Parts: sequence; C-alpha cells; structure tokens
Amino acid sequence: MQKDEKYYSFLLTRHFSSRIYIRRIEVSKKLLHNFVAAAFLLGIISIGIFGFLKFDISTRVNAQAVSQKVSQQVSLSQQNSASDYKSFNYSRPTSANIPDNKIGGPVDDFDLSNAPEATENEMEAQLLEIEKTSSPEFIPSMWAHLGKINNEYGYRRNPFGGGGSEFHPGLDIDGEKGDTVIAPAKGVVVKAGWQGGYGNMIEIDHGNGLFTRYGHLSKIGVQIGDMIERGQLIGLVGSTGRSTGPHLHFEIRLGDKAINPRRFLPPGIN
Repeated sequence: MQKDEKYYSFLLTRHFSSRIYIRRIEVSKKLLHNFVAAAFLLGIISIGIFGFLKFDISTRVNAQAVSQKVSQQVSLSQQNSASDYKSFNYSRPTSANIPDNKIGGPVDDFDLSNAPEATENEMEAQLLEIEKTSSPEFIPSMWAHLGKINNEYGYRRNPFGGGGSEFHPGLDIDGEKGDTVIAPAKGVVVKAGWQGGYGNMIEIDHGNGLFTRYGHLSKIGVQIGDMIERGQLIGLVGSTGRSTGPHLHFEIRLGDKAINPRRFLPPGIN
C-alpha cells in the first residue's frame, strides 16, 4: 500500500501463466475514514439497542407480575357487594381471641360506640348521606389488602405489654413484607411519610369527609397531591412504627373520627 495526502494506493498482483499483472487501486482517505467511523458508530448503537431491549423486557416482566397480583387482589375484593355490610356482626372482640403477633397501630382516644348519643347519631346520618349521594368509586368498599384479620376495630389489651387496654382505630390485616396494598376508592393523597406509631403511612381524602389510612408500610409508592384511582397500587406491607410484625393497619375516618372499616367493606374475610 502506498500513501499520499488524499488517497491510499493499493497494488494488487495476479499471476497468469508466466506473467505478473499489477493493478493499482486508489481509495480516498476521507471516504475510508468516514466508513470506519460509521462502522464503529453502528456497533455502539447496536450494543445500546440490545441492552435497552434486554432491560425493557425485564422491566415489562416485573411490571406484568405486579399488575397481575394487583388484578387478582382487586378481583377477589369485589366478589361481595359493599351493600351487604349490614349483615356483619359488629360485636366487640374479647381479649381472648386477639392474637399477639403481627398487630400494632396507634392508640386512638375516640370510640364511636362510647360516644354521646347525639354525636353517634350525627355521624351515622352523615355516613348514610355519603352512601346516598357519593359515586361508588369514591367510597372505600374494597379490601386494601387480603389476609387474616389479626386485630379488629375496638378495644384490645395492650399488645406491647404493661397490662391494661387501649382503643384500636382500625383493622390489622396479616401479610408479609412486600405484599401489595391498593387504594379501595378514588381520592387524593394528603399524607405520605412517617407518622409516629403508624410508621410509614399514607392517607387518602375521598371527599365528603371520608379518609383512609394505611400504616406500617415498608414502601410508599405515592406522593402528597397524587390523584389515586380505585384499585391502584399505592404501597407495600411492612412493619414500621408501632408494630409487632408485617401487616397492614387500615383505617376509615369521617373527619378526624375513626369508624369501623367494616362499615363499608364487603363481608367474608374474618
């Protein structure tokens, strides 16, 4: 190969009988350099596309697994109608049937069953009005997580020792760390973070004075101000805050007063 400033020259030889034939080929330096650069760039792009496709496929598989798990949970939650809640027996559980594991939650001073009659009647009238006038999509009538109920709404013995009893403002639903938690109704996130005994907590405003709380989460998947759809994945079960093991502490509130979540939830899970 011979070189000059603009071209590379290649001499090709070929033997034929007793003669040697020599052919000279000139290739533009600029053209050759551009070809090598383009080949290198094409290789880099190919590697990048292959890596992206591999990542995208992995991400889709993970997303589909979570979506399928949430869909199964939503389907099971909707098997019973929320209108059947009146058939549930609201008798207060005794200390003998309250397990010691996977429970917790904050202590609430307000017990609707011991509230003055006027207050209790007013709240019941509000709840009935909400049921009549609100869109069903904004009423928390689905289970946020499916599992054994370790602790009902109402009085219980102190799960952290020391004797005595305390008022538990929600339901403790058994689970494992990382289990999915979904929103049982549409609403707006008004709290998302650490909240004392709740640990990592989410609070959603569903309008008309109705709020739901989700406590002890291992992960919060929403932010304050987010618009939430019914059945949307919002967090993962955990054991943060005042808790004895992985579970979901679930509350429904009318204003700042806790009410029995079974007031709206479908029966069938005990």
